Amino acid sequence: MKKITKSNNNIFSKGIFPLLLLLCFILNPLNVYAEVAETEINGELINASSEFLRDLDFETWQLVAYKSPLYEDKLILRVIGYPGNLRIDHPTGLRVESGRKQWLLDDKTLLNVELSNDVRQAAAEFDLDSLIQNIDKNRPLRLSLSGVFSDLPVPPFVVKEWRSLN
Repeated sequence: MKKITKSNNNIFSKGIFPLLLLLCFILNPLNVYAEVAETEINGELINASSEFLRDLDFETWQLVAYKSPLYEDKLILRVIGYPGNLRIDHPTGLRVESGRKQWLLDDKTLLNVELSNDVRQAAAEFDLDSLIQNIDKNRPLRLSLSGVFSDLPVPPFVVKEWRSLN
């Protein structure tokens, strides 16, 4: 007959397991934001912030911010939609709101030969420099592009990435 005894060596009963779990999170924190990374844009590897966001109609958009050599190293925001679903007419200014503040970003798409010759017409580029120079905090933004989307929320962590590129 086998005798069953209670062991006091169980790590769950001594509280060591929660401590080990906490230590794992401290030493290897979870990233809840995208990072600035090297991305190929216009045939060159450039540091860029790239994030996929949904507008209030649940359409997904990719926002890529980067310093462009084509525009004298100005900070550019490329907005990319799903090809075939829409056509973005140019020039169209991008309206940005944050609280009571508003900006209208200039459309630079037609100055980019690669984008202006793209038959899909699902991307647009805007001068992000003017916005980034006028904000001093990583505040949430709301973007709207006439005829394309009316409200695209941009969280503060994305604004922080954009500001880090400047």
